[in-house]
Amino acid sequence: MTYPKSDPRPADGVRQSIGQNEDIRYFGRLLGDVIRDYGGDELFRRTEYIRAASVDRYRGVTAQNATDLGLGALSLDDTLAFTRGFMLFTLLANLAEDRQGATSEAGATIGEVLAQLEAEGVSREDVLEFTRSALAVPVLTAHPTEVRRKSVLDHRDQIARLMRHRDRGIDETLEGQNVEAEIRRQIALLWQTRPLRHERLHVADEVETTLSYFRDVFLDTLPALYARWERELGGRPSSFVRLGSWIGGDRDGNPFVTADSLRLAIGRNSRTVLTHYLDKVHALGAELSISSDLAPISPALLALADHGDRGPTRADEPYRRALVWVYSRLAATYEGIVGEPPARPASIAAPRYATPGEFAADLTTIAEALAQGSHLELSAGALDALIRGVDTFGFHLATLDMRQNADVHERVVAELLKTAGVEDSYLGLSEAGRVAVLRAELANPRLLASPFATYSDETSSELAIVRAAAEAHSRFGPGCINAYIISKAASVSDLLEVYILLKEAGIWRDGSSAIAAIPLFETIGDLENAPTVMREWFASPEGRAIGEENGHQEVMVGYSDSNKDGGYFTSVWTLHRTSQELAAVFSEAGIRLQLFHGRGGAVGRGGGSAFSAITAQPAGTVQGRIRITEQGEVIAAKYGTREGALLNLEAMASATLLATLKPRSLATRERYSSAAATMSETAFKAYRALVYETDGFNAVFRQMTPISEIANLKVGSRPASRTKSDRIEDLRAIPWVFSWAQARVMLPGWYGMGQALTAFDDLPLLQEMHAKWPFFRVTLANLEMVLAKSDMAIAELYAGLVEDASLRATVFGQIRAEWDRTHDRLLMITGQSRLLEDKPVLDASIRLRLPYIEPLNLLQIELLKRHRTGETDSRIIDGIQLSINAIATALRNSG
Repeated sequence: MTYPKSDPRPADGVRQSIGQNEDIRYFGRLLGDVIRDYGGDELFRRTEYIRAASVDRYRGVTAQNATDLGLGALSLDDTLAFTRGFMLFTLLANLAEDRQGATSEAGATIGEVLAQLEAEGVSREDVLEFTRSALAVPVLTAHPTEVRRKSVLDHRDQIARLMRHRDRGIDETLEGQNVEAEIRRQIALLWQTRPLRHERLHVADEVETTLSYFRDVFLDTLPALYARWERELGGRPSSFVRLGSWIGGDRDGNPFVTADSLRLAIGRNSRTVLTHYLDKVHALGAELSISSDLAPISPALLALADHGDRGPTRADEPYRRALVWVYSRLAATYEGIVGEPPARPASIAAPRYATPGEFAADLTTIAEALAQGSHLELSAGALDALIRGVDTFGFHLATLDMRQNADVHERVVAELLKTAGVEDSYLGLSEAGRVAVLRAELANPRLLASPFATYSDETSSELAIVRAAAEAHSRFGPGCINAYIISKAASVSDLLEVYILLKEAGIWRDGSSAIAAIPLFETIGDLENAPTVMREWFASPEGRAIGEENGHQEVMVGYSDSNKDGGYFTSVWTLHRTSQELAAVFSEAGIRLQLFHGRGGAVGRGGGSAFSAITAQPAGTVQGRIRITEQGEVIAAKYGTREGALLNLEAMASATLLATLKPRSLATRERYSSAAATMSETAFKAYRALVYETDGFNAVFRQMTPISEIANLKVGSRPASRTKSDRIEDLRAIPWVFSWAQARVMLPGWYGMGQALTAFDDLPLLQEMHAKWPFFRVTLANLEMVLAKSDMAIAELYAGLVEDASLRATVFGQIRAEWDRTHDRLLMITGQSRLLEDKPVLDASIRLRLPYIEPLNLLQIELLKRHRTGETDSRIIDGIQLSINAIATALRNSG
């Protein structure tokens, strides 16, 4: 396999990414050699013919049809091998892009941000002060859009590590292996690694996968980021970029997330970070060989050293003696929290650290001793990174959120109230009646649950998990859990019900709670109602007290369900407008707003550049604090390598700084807002008319896309639908978006925009909005990316799977006409002659993949036909699932 040449209209981005292209050529050559050696000359020859023919077609060298690429000559076994080869090439191409930063958020560096802010009169001292109360958190979730096995990702990560050696001119690994030979060996291992899971993932598997990112990337990358910022700022910023996770705590619609999974997730997180600290302290003991005969020693360090090793060999080495004491205390902490001694036991007995602060204080004593006089360089490096790590990760590593559906809470609380003899018909009460009952219970010190009563499985499970959260606070510290997300939140009673449950575990006490209830507003209607709910919440004594005690109140807004409910433009516009209205409500209440953005990878689920999205938020809505979900394949794309993680974490932090500190007008130009509202109404009607009001649309969707086959993929522990219903309303947003991506329609990311942009006939105004309004510019940029990845010619072949020819013609005719409208109007607004003309790097990335995706789509269609007509060969199912895996890998942000 060789590297495909670029489009006949070469983009500037190709010339700008020389290193990336060299990597891709290198990987392509090695993969081709592996296919020939392990699959045979015939497979290599057929694969290379199909690849070359597809590339030539895209370059305009030949005019052959897409269906005439030689795919029909492949046997089922060859089809599986061919699909695997194309998947691996795109996997390696992704790695090449990640290494060169081509798929990072393309945000500003801290240096660039400081320059922008200084130009606006914001000093470095202002920025340092800002970090004291700031917060920026990527929250990793287990939403099932990562189709690749962890074994595949592990080999990819090994190749990334070896490529770093190659970059530095290192020819040999520490194990004595030739670097070039080892890279080829890892690619050969990839070729022989089964890409599909045989069993569905369990929550424990998802926990371990996420831990690999925490352990291998984040633990070292975040301290490195802070060191960079400290150099740029000339002072020490607060550790305001932290880690969050939903994995093991998100039980909304996932019956497999229980109290035990919560304990597992927090326990494994803690074990991982404590092991990391032990290794770092042990390494410092080897490094800090400073003799008291050759350097001055502070009294504080001597006092610490006197607790440690008193052997004669260490008599003049107070730093090592002090670190023996620190290691011993940390080992005792590990044993107390984890429940077993560490792999490398302590040499002396010592009491455990009660808090991460105590551990950091001892490390700081050592650092201050090293820094005395003018020898500041002695305190830099590993010790400073460890202190920063403790400040950032504590003993819990990442804060775990709990999440459950409001419908579950109301049923559980109703049962508790009835069983306790407080209220027999809670579910029949009005909202005001519910609030009155709940407020009275929160004021009453006695508990509702009785050990002598019998409860439903649902209620028992919910009580068990809040009690597990209380145990976690006692064992790991309050930083391990501080947020309880309420899906489908629609009223004040939805928040109060959570505090009732937290009260049962002793977390809510006397009007104060160590875990905050966070409403999640998801549908269009819920988003529109969110300001009213929050105004009523702050009008309640409980809401105001909690907000004032915490210094802020978080609100989560959902991109996925709002998109599935109302389409792309109505979703993003409603989110934008709701954020503005929430900021006004919070300002009236005197409470600081913290928005939590529930984004997915695909544009139809809020995807796209996080940097652009944050900086395009309405003025006054970021307020220095933001959390954003990171899901599925996006985690590997953004955080799969340390280089990529550093770029993306800095982009998120930089965007938070800019969105908060860069002076902006609080008022959006009224005519821009008016235009957006008008277009949103048109887009909403167009989208709803197709998806929810067209007879037979559901049948077209289910026959045209591989939705049923996706539902059988073993990519996550959570079911694809909330209920057994096959209605689109009950389908989760992830398979909805994912299936349209497979068929190359990408419908959730653009449908309705064509009619909205065309019906609004003031083209000069639209062009002005694109040039001057960040919200509109980012909205169209994401739309453009989706259109570039879609392909109506291939989509029409998928439409051929629809059994009813008349229905097919009607529905797909509407889809294609809307795509054409959207495409043409977008180019008129942006002034381009083709999609992505002004985004050369992204253009080059997508064009590289197109010749590889098309044959995969064609094979998938043929396999779907055979499967749906009753062929039972297991290789057909394997081929469909492998093609889904390969197409998702090539498209990158398809879920």
